[in-house]
Amino acid sequence: MQNITHEQSFFAVFCIEALADDLGITGDKIYKKLTENSDILDNYIIPCYDALHTQGKEYIVFELKEQMRKQGVLE
Repeated sequence: MQNITHEQSFFAVFCIEALADDLGITGDKIYKKLTENSDILDNYIIPCYDALHTQGKEYIVFELKEQMRKQGVLE
């Protein structure tokens, strides 16, 4: 994982927990989907932090689910 700021780290945790809540699965399973099964954490969430963190929770979850579908980790 690349060097990330404290704010980006907190945002990544927020994203993981928001997805877990929305999908009804555990945070550790979401983390695995975003890191081991895809590159969404390192190549989408962190690089897009500046734009994403200004959006609402629903939008963020929607966008992350779209990325997960594109990378084949969500049906």
